[in-house]
Amino acid sequence: MNLRNKLFLTIASVVLNIGFAKAMDKAVQPIQKPSKANISKPHYQPVSLGDIKPKGWLLEQLRVMKNGSTGQMDKIYDKIKNDNGWLGGKGDNWEETPYWLDGAVPLAYQLNDTELKAIVLKYINWSIHNQRPSGYFGPITKWERKTGKQIDLANCEQAEDWWPKMIMLKVIQQYYSATQDESVIPFMTKYFNYQKEALKKCPIGKWSEWSQSRGTDNVMMVQWLYGHTKDESLLELAGLINSQSFAWSQWFGGRDWVINAAARPNGKKWMSRHGVNVAMGLKDPAINFQRTGDSTYLKSLKTVFNDLMTLHGLPNGIFSADEDLHGNQPTQGTELCATVEAMYSLEEIINITGDTHYIDALERMTFNAMPSQTTDDYHEKQYFQMANQIEISRGVFAFTLPFDRKMNCVLGAKSGYTCCYVNMHQGWTKFSQNLWHKTENGLAALIYGPNTLSTKVGAQQTDVTIEEVTNYPFEDQINFNLSLKKAVAFPFQLRIPTWCKEAVILINGKIYSKEKGGKIITVNRTWQNKDRLTLQLPMEIAVSEWADNSRAVERGPLVYGLKVQEKWTEGTDEKEGKYFEVHPASAWNYGLLEAVSKNPVKETTITVKALKKDFRWNLENSPIEIIVKAKKIPGWKSQNGLAYLPVTGREGFYKGAVDSDIENVALVPVGFTKLRIIAFPIVK
Repeated sequence: MNLRNKLFLTIASVVLNIGFAKAMDKAVQPIQKPSKANISKPHYQPVSLGDIKPKGWLLEQLRVMKNGSTGQMDKIYDKIKNDNGWLGGKGDNWEETPYWLDGAVPLAYQLNDTELKAIVLKYINWSIHNQRPSGYFGPITKWERKTGKQIDLANCEQAEDWWPKMIMLKVIQQYYSATQDESVIPFMTKYFNYQKEALKKCPIGKWSEWSQSRGTDNVMMVQWLYGHTKDESLLELAGLINSQSFAWSQWFGGRDWVINAAARPNGKKWMSRHGVNVAMGLKDPAINFQRTGDSTYLKSLKTVFNDLMTLHGLPNGIFSADEDLHGNQPTQGTELCATVEAMYSLEEIINITGDTHYIDALERMTFNAMPSQTTDDYHEKQYFQMANQIEISRGVFAFTLPFDRKMNCVLGAKSGYTCCYVNMHQGWTKFSQNLWHKTENGLAALIYGPNTLSTKVGAQQTDVTIEEVTNYPFEDQINFNLSLKKAVAFPFQLRIPTWCKEAVILINGKIYSKEKGGKIITVNRTWQNKDRLTLQLPMEIAVSEWADNSRAVERGPLVYGLKVQEKWTEGTDEKEGKYFEVHPASAWNYGLLEAVSKNPVKETTITVKALKKDFRWNLENSPIEIIVKAKKIPGWKSQNGLAYLPVTGREGFYKGAVDSDIENVALVPVGFTKLRIIAFPIVK
């Protein structure tokens, strides 16, 4: 290469690096001129909250939440219980009350629980009825208390953070979905009119970088209101908020952001790689695509999701986030908030794009990462969990946010930060709400689980009830039983997961078609009362590759981990209260035989038993075991409570000393575990 070319490349490199650094420093996106003509219609429409009633194991999970912390948060958690700011008091006036309500509201209406509906309605009514004349809403500010005045455009700088209001808007939007309360639309209209003017001198990041990093949630609610009112000024507001917020779509479309997040976990720009912020930001390209119709955003989404899961993805379906993105080693942690927020982002992405890749990802994340991070009574949680987790105890482990108090790994209500204690409730409830979607005159079953749907279909909007009878994901057959007062023609869409080699669709017991995985199929016919559509999704054991040539065992949407016997102990921290530690009571240092990796179907044995009626996510309730052949690795020992993977050569197996004895070891779905090995080394 000649000197001139070298000089050109050097200058170009410097310019690119300076440009990226400036973009990261500015952390905002350019305003795109909105146009009604460019609005992209969502691929799917949501089903009204309350139309889906979970059944079976999923109903039991929601009942546990109602009887546990979700249904009792206002009674058992002092920060919300005492003088709550969202009820006019001087107590919590930031994110924790809205976080809790964001999961409690859908729970109340899915269960049709009169008591819980009355509880959440207090906060919703207070927020709506105490909206200021200017349109501002939320807890009474310190300035308002001191002066006796109210927040308006002239004194917007005396207001408080935009961020918690973004969450409360989601709460109120869900309430509207369930009730169609006519007060909601003018309430939001008035607030967004205020916000459009206030942002000119009180921008989205004025009070906190949390608002700036999470502005997408605000944009999403503005665009939701636009869908109801068609007021084009809302598109201008959405573009303005987007321009003042973190430039997620811009960063995601390039590669520098994810590379820097992987390579430099230092104290600089950590908010742009904070796992929960990233989880929320994932939906930014889809939300921007919805407003602009620009397909470049969807390309950015595909780029970032591939990069994120390649560099930071873990075999249980989530990415590392402790609190930073932290690579793909199975000893890294993931914050519970990151899991439930990533789930919510995927749910919104699915509504807008209909892309099956994200539906598969949502199921994997939900069934594997989420249930293992809370106690089975839904009172305690882990702030961080690990994929390969051989010990739950006080300590710093390998997290980038170690906490001097060493409480980020234990199971406790208040351990780590309490954001997860109040935010975890949206995981199961919003997942349940997304079991069904609407199409033009029809329905789509994209995510599977036991439930009953009551809605309207067809050109005449005829009433239909569909009972989805299944124990999915623990079994491979799903029956849809239709109840109709009269015959009606409508399209019925079904998703065939990518992991399924060939699905079988039957109508009233007769084969309708056989379909390959990774697509959505449509059954278009006139449906009669008592019709039954059956979907069979044969689940075959497979092995996937992860960090350092490790392997994970999968079957259908479930990932399996070593069944490690658990010894629980209870402790108390002076500041963070009761917590639990869990220690191994059986060996964990096993490598899978190479034969299992190469031929998992032949080299494994499956045992399936019926689900218990009082379903719980714990080791005793696991309905499936996979027996595999393994050998102990004597030199694979705990280091500071971690199971660092032993070094494996590029040939794909561990070359160090292993026991000569072959043992049959049991694997169970990781959602039922607290201790486990998911990513196994391979041995000869």
